[in-house]
Amino acid sequence: MVFSTLFFVFLFFVLSYAAQAVFPDNRRKNIVLLASSLIFYAWGGPLLVLLLLFMTFVCWGGALLIGGTGDRSRRRLYMTLTAVIVLGLIGFFKYTGFLVSTFNGLFGAAVPVPDITLPIGISFYTFQLLSYVIDVYRGDVGPQKRFMLLLLYASLFHQCIAGPIVRYRDVELEIEGRRPLEAEISRGITRFSVGLCKKALLANAMAVVADSLLPCAVSAEYGTAAELAARLSGTSAVAVLFGGLAYMFQIYLDFSAYSDMAIGMGLMIGFHYKENFNYPYTALSVTDFWRRWHISLSSFFRDYVYIPLGGNRCPVPRQILNLFVVWFLTGLWHGASWNYILWGLYFFVFLVLEKFVFRWSAEPRTAAGSVLRGIYTLTVVYFSWMLFRFEDFSLLTTALRSLFCLNGNPFSDAVGLLTVKNNIFIIILAGLATLPVVPAVNSLLDRVPDVRAARAARAVLSVSAPVVCLGVSLLMLIGDSYNPFLYFQF
Repeated sequence: MVFSTLFFVFLFFVLSYAAQAVFPDNRRKNIVLLASSLIFYAWGGPLLVLLLLFMTFVCWGGALLIGGTGDRSRRRLYMTLTAVIVLGLIGFFKYTGFLVSTFNGLFGAAVPVPDITLPIGISFYTFQLLSYVIDVYRGDVGPQKRFMLLLLYASLFHQCIAGPIVRYRDVELEIEGRRPLEAEISRGITRFSVGLCKKALLANAMAVVADSLLPCAVSAEYGTAAELAARLSGTSAVAVLFGGLAYMFQIYLDFSAYSDMAIGMGLMIGFHYKENFNYPYTALSVTDFWRRWHISLSSFFRDYVYIPLGGNRCPVPRQILNLFVVWFLTGLWHGASWNYILWGLYFFVFLVLEKFVFRWSAEPRTAAGSVLRGIYTLTVVYFSWMLFRFEDFSLLTTALRSLFCLNGNPFSDAVGLLTVKNNIFIIILAGLATLPVVPAVNSLLDRVPDVRAARAARAVLSVSAPVVCLGVSLLMLIGDSYNPFLYFQF
């Protein structure tokens, strides 16, 4: 089940919140919320709930053992054993097929590749549970004695399958003591509505354009890899360029929309999830980009991998090794394929260059410098998404050659130009949605001399925005069967 469906918005979502509203106390609200979350997760595969239950039980028991002893060596042993079990499970489900395929490729073997179903959201809830166990080990939080409450934290349907990665310490007090305020409920409704509209109107439209101009996988239209490669080799440079741009917009709008909806739903019942995106396409360096993109993941690797390895407190060679480990793992986290690993290492190269070679200051000194650095960052990010899109390296090479007209393909053609022209309005709208337009409008309202006029404008926007967004989303979702969500595969 995904958020951007009529069934979720107008049935599951409404029933879940209505059921919680019946009860005045958080204890019974939590029972309803846990039941809703388990039903939501079971929708994608009932048996996979057993894995979520088992991993939560392991972390619950491990944290109790850690918290129950003052012996440092025992605490470390319990933490290590818990992490090994949890990481072993995600390794089995997510990476077994990849490892077997890699082994066969390296040694010419013919070991059967197991067909293992990837549990939805396993990468997200695994990291949440790991952060909880490590924080208990560090003494940042106490162990949760009630298994049901830890299971609620791990399975919250707002964010368990696609983030943001919520740390237990950030919601520990809210699990039992939350008190949603009227203003926050209003903000939550608006945030959810905007996220739903962003997904239904913009992300899905960009998916159609990207798949039309830059197909990346065998489909009903392209029955073999050879047919797909032939199509890409003859695609015009303009089509590849705009196909890559559409995918660049799609992946941001898709993922940030899901985070918006999760944050909004949390606010409606008193949970405060941290922001996961901060207009990353306005970044002026790759370093800045990763401070703005998927913030919960980058901060996880910073706090639980990079800093424990020594972070910046080591000699330069060791710092580079630490960065290598972090970005290798970042790529591997995204998927069991070499293109994701190379995608992570691609960013590693630019981050090392910025840190030790370019040595840029946080902000450029001139407007021209800001523009140039913005163009540089967007160019690096654009090609990173090309690498991210194609799991088949031969198809990636073919697409990149077509981008520079190296396949004997035309610079432009009628089909590509027509597709771009027919979608130019939605492409421009999607581009604007990646920019901080809303903060700019709020800043403009702050400068209105008449305070009452500014308040009135904000009141009108606060009431009309969710209504308009829900209405537009409803129109887009009715009868629209093309509703992909990229991060379900991670």
